[in-house]
Amino acid sequence: MKTVQKQRLEGLSEKIFLDRYAWKEADTNNTKVGDVVLVLTKDDPKFPAKEVGEVIARDGRFVSVKVRSGEVVQSTVEKLTLTIEKTPEEMWDRLASAMASVEATPEKQTEWTEKFRYILDDWKLVPGGRIAAGAGASEELTLFNCYVIPSPKDSRGGIMETLSEMTEIMARGGGVGINLSSLRPRRAMVRGVNGSSSGAVSWGGLFSYTTGLIEQGGSRRGALMLMINDWHPDVLDFITVKQTMGQVTNANLSVCVSNDFMKAVKEDLNWELVFPDTADPEYDELWDGDLDKWKKAGRAVIPYRTVKAREIWHTIIESAWKSAEPGVVFMEHYNQMSNSWYFNPIICTNPCGEQGLPAWGVCNLSAINLSKFYDEDNDDVAWDDLSMVTRYAVRFLDNVIDKTPYHFEKNKENQQNERRVGLGSMGLAELMIKLGVRYGSPESLEFLDKLFGFIAREAYLASSEVAAEKGSFPAFETEPYLHSGFMKNIVDVYPEVGEAIRANGMRNVTVITQAPTGSTGTMVGTSTGIEPYFAFKYFRQSRLGFDEQFVPIAQEWMNAHPGEPLPDYFITAMDLSAEDHIRAQAAIQRWVDSSISKTANCPNDFTVEETKNLYELAFDLGCKGVTIYRDGSRDVQVLSTDKGDKKKEEGKAEAAATSEDAAQETEKAASSSISTSETITVTSQPELSGNNGSNNVYKRRPQVLRGATYKINTPFGMAYITINDLNGIPGEIFLNVGKAGSDVFAMAEALGRVCSLFLRYGDHGNKVELLIKHLKGIGGSGAIGFGANRVESIADAVAKALEIHLQETCDHGSATDPAPIAATIAAPVIGQESTKGEVTSRDLCPSCGTASLLNVEGCKTCANCGYSRCS
Repeated sequence: MKTVQKQRLEGLSEKIFLDRYAWKEADTNNTKVGDVVLVLTKDDPKFPAKEVGEVIARDGRFVSVKVRSGEVVQSTVEKLTLTIEKTPEEMWDRLASAMASVEATPEKQTEWTEKFRYILDDWKLVPGGRIAAGAGASEELTLFNCYVIPSPKDSRGGIMETLSEMTEIMARGGGVGINLSSLRPRRAMVRGVNGSSSGAVSWGGLFSYTTGLIEQGGSRRGALMLMINDWHPDVLDFITVKQTMGQVTNANLSVCVSNDFMKAVKEDLNWELVFPDTADPEYDELWDGDLDKWKKAGRAVIPYRTVKAREIWHTIIESAWKSAEPGVVFMEHYNQMSNSWYFNPIICTNPCGEQGLPAWGVCNLSAINLSKFYDEDNDDVAWDDLSMVTRYAVRFLDNVIDKTPYHFEKNKENQQNERRVGLGSMGLAELMIKLGVRYGSPESLEFLDKLFGFIAREAYLASSEVAAEKGSFPAFETEPYLHSGFMKNIVDVYPEVGEAIRANGMRNVTVITQAPTGSTGTMVGTSTGIEPYFAFKYFRQSRLGFDEQFVPIAQEWMNAHPGEPLPDYFITAMDLSAEDHIRAQAAIQRWVDSSISKTANCPNDFTVEETKNLYELAFDLGCKGVTIYRDGSRDVQVLSTDKGDKKKEEGKAEAAATSEDAAQETEKAASSSISTSETITVTSQPELSGNNGSNNVYKRRPQVLRGATYKINTPFGMAYITINDLNGIPGEIFLNVGKAGSDVFAMAEALGRVCSLFLRYGDHGNKVELLIKHLKGIGGSGAIGFGANRVESIADAVAKALEIHLQETCDHGSATDPAPIAATIAAPVIGQESTKGEVTSRDLCPSCGTASLLNVEGCKTCANCGYSRCS
């Protein structure tokens, strides 16, 4: 079976390959003239830039590198990435040999080296990032992308042990999921220290903070998923935690939802929030976060609070609508469908949500590049080639289990007991465009059912065939295995699968997953995961720099048809309705024994009610999880349809972040995608034509501006808001809240500067109204006043001041001497009130995040949680 050397990489593809996946030279002092290297051209901690080039001169530590653009860059060897491999062919040789090395005989090793090399050639199979970077190159880096570690033991020692396990896994390249439901709720008694617990969510903040510190395998930040079950007393705090700045910033969040909870939502029933009795003498030994197991053992459960299920559900929906989190995993349904239901329950997912795993569960990833399986002669899928690559790929992934290093013996025990693998896909959108099938159409749902049903059939037959040769996974039991929800479905449609399993057994407990493949898909130059293209022209901001990208298949069509619009089957994510996204996810989920990383993209005007309907549709259609992303719902988003020049896009990108393989460990989910780990930001332009930027004019400030100052009581203290006019409309805002040097003072000043920048940029007539719309009603940890005088936050106060300013301007033709707004006199929710009815100046508490830090006896003390800077 001959392999053909076809693939040469250029541009961003070459940069990703050399930076992420090529075998690295450990010592850059070995750099010599003529070497192809990555050189750091912008040493910025948030937005560095690297370029590919050739070393043309070296003098000691100093080198001259001629980059691909022709520019010569002066650098040092410390700022170079030197690779042993320069081409994909060299990597494919390494991977094929490494994966075949675990075969039993030299003859088998030779046979499978050739077969693995064939499926790797021309990117027909694209290994997951951990396999590509580590196999045959390092005995330290894990070849598993996905990890779930046990829920922490409910003690300081147990939490620290979980933190240590998480750190070790992330440091070697794995993404980690942790279910926090084992931790006692906030304010629950801790008898050993005669105090109360800070709660599950606060410890999630610790895991999140540590994740942000970790460099994974020298190339990427940690990736973390945190989950909590729907019965936990802290579930509402968990849902809204990201609305408090700085508490959980480096983790994806999802709520584990049961069938009973969804029934209670639909029937508007009460829902009890409970936790085990921590006074049970065997609590420390027996409690592991599994409430059903605890109850079945006859152990006591303490009810903490009864709420309407719809209250929790609405909070989830509203939070997802606001900021795309939390996602939802329908965990009870997941376990009913899971092939490991009878011996190893799923407790959490990996950071992107495509792998639900048991405690100590792991999974490896690779993706079939579907764009390579278009039969141009017959205008169809190349079914025979797809069958061969699928079958060989299953064995490739099974061999990873025996090739990878294990850093925790319990990972090794669990994985060798169930041999879980995750074969996915990329290039689906490109294949569908080649076939003229419009993603999201009724025709496409039939096609997806046929395509992914075929892949599942071939993969299961392949695993059973390997089992006949090498043996089934040790936990395999024929009848329980065949009675999982997934197996009932596949055997009903493809009875030959059931016959093969009964005859031969099954090598792997699960075989199929659908991961995001962001970085690997971009490297290969095709659509990522199972998503449609987000846009056909976009910008990508990563630690490799800022790159303009074109989708090749769209560019090729336009080159061949100048002046003609793209056909309707050239569809982008934002062209689809959110319901189309969910229906496509459900069609594919039918044939995926694990789960799916998929985002339902929604327009900015998508309502909370529509969001609720979408989440409930996902449950009704049998999805294992759901996450939406409403365009513009975050201050900075991973994908955007806004137009703008490079500098504007870099500014918008500053806070956006996703993880491995643009999320091989996130473009988030519960079973979808947006994440907070590695900085790979994609900002899109949906058109291939240029943008003249005619409206993007920044108005310089004149020497003199006139306006008015408004005095408004806020939850943080009295705010003095100065609004100055430029050409008759508000052109700048100054905010003075709190004492100089406080966090509140700094954030208020920043808000004023950003508002001023927005007001002075562009010629849009409705800028002020737009600013009011987006600031009005933003809430925080407290509020002041009632009715029309109610002030939710500093941002809300700015909106109210702008409204009054506009009214005064309209009434008097000038805003030089408007009537001041009345100070709010209602008692605040948190903190103290002065004798004049004004809220005393307060700062943010670094412990609980509320605006409750007061000067008490010469020390900053929190009136909410008791934190003191002096203790």
